[in-house]
Amino acid sequence: MQALPIFFNIQQRHCVVIGGGDVATRKVSMLLKASAAITLYSPEICHELQDLVAAQKIQYVPSNFEQNQLAGACLVIAATDDEAVNIAVSVAAKAQNIPVNVVDAPDLCTFTMGSIIDRSPVVIAISSEGNAPVLARYIRAKIETMLPATYGRIADIAGEFREKVKEKFATTQARRIFWEGVLQGSFVERVLSGQEQAAREQLTNLIYDADVTKNQGEVFLVGGGPGDPDLLTFRALRLMQQCDVCVYDKLVSPEVMELVRRDAELIYVGKSRDQHTMPQEEINGLLAKLALQGKRVLRLKGGDPFIFGRGGEEIETLMQHGVPFQVVPGITAANGVSSYAGIPLTHRDYAQACLFITGHLKANANKELTLDLDWIAMSRPRQTVVIYMGLVGLKEICEKLIQHGVPATMPVAVVQQGTTQRQKVVTATLADLAEKVSMAEMKPPCLTIIGEVVQLREKLNWFEPNR
Repeated sequence: MQALPIFFNIQQRHCVVIGGGDVATRKVSMLLKASAAITLYSPEICHELQDLVAAQKIQYVPSNFEQNQLAGACLVIAATDDEAVNIAVSVAAKAQNIPVNVVDAPDLCTFTMGSIIDRSPVVIAISSEGNAPVLARYIRAKIETMLPATYGRIADIAGEFREKVKEKFATTQARRIFWEGVLQGSFVERVLSGQEQAAREQLTNLIYDADVTKNQGEVFLVGGGPGDPDLLTFRALRLMQQCDVCVYDKLVSPEVMELVRRDAELIYVGKSRDQHTMPQEEINGLLAKLALQGKRVLRLKGGDPFIFGRGGEEIETLMQHGVPFQVVPGITAANGVSSYAGIPLTHRDYAQACLFITGHLKANANKELTLDLDWIAMSRPRQTVVIYMGLVGLKEICEKLIQHGVPATMPVAVVQQGTTQRQKVVTATLADLAEKVSMAEMKPPCLTIIGEVVQLREKLNWFEPNR
């Protein structure tokens, strides 16, 4: 280690920046985040810096560099494109024992700032000691994806309870054990999901119960997206790695399931048209039962849990039992699958509206399976109709739409296992779709897209599965 990492308190202390361009702007912005009192010296400054001067956030002296400008400064940054000026700033600062940073010139620096990850009051700095700044930024980007934007609130709230914990637990070891238990429990997720008051109440109870191993269960209702694991949200992936039990359905892709915590218990509750592993009412009760046992339960659904996913029914049951939960949206199949098929759902020239329809067959009064849909609404022009789970009733759907005035030549696409490497697309018209789908031996899960936008697939298709 060639340099000692330190965190320097410069709140309301005098800092000098030499330079007036984009690089100086970035350095000034960083110093402002640390509440520094900044004086800027440069013959000219860019518009962004002019705005900061006008807002009285920094002081500006239009001047070339002179040594006396550094008097009283606790820190100096040289950010000019003039090598001679940068060298002069470095020499002058070193002569006055003032820490100095010269941008992109590590040999002229007495300190570097590295790549910063700001989750104040949690701050992480990464340095390559000037050897590979791009690598430091790459590492920062990796860590940025691991730490939610609200991570600093965990430290804020923990700080509110620091004195109470010191009063309750006399030794350093006891306090360490307490905080380790807290941070491994549901307190963290309460804060990250915005349930700060519940997090405070939980922390209070833990302090005075002194039993951090007694963890309250919770349900994570997570949308697993249409299949491609790269389409998962950061929060979804984080909760998938934390669960004790995963209750998942048929539409969750194998690739997404691979990302669930390895030692989690897996419970399959998938449904298909003629086979329900577990009725919905039992699934609702199972989620509540597992959470009341103190387990962190991942309810993983394909697509989005609130779009034809019956997520609303499940959380109603959880609320009835007083079970904490959080909902993580997912990319619904209509959005993800259409994008991977090269079919925009809306387009200025073709469609100004979009309908999402479920194509499930329902039993009528004679116990015959039929479709109960709003055919008039589905037949309106200049719109796109997206049908989930409509493969079995596809022939009837096409016939009914034609009967209600939709041209038989209307373009249609059926996409099987969209967004995955098993994606398969059939395009046709309403008149011949059923026959083409049958010949292609399409199998669920499939999504049907009806509308003029389908014809754009021929030139917008970009995704080619590696079959």
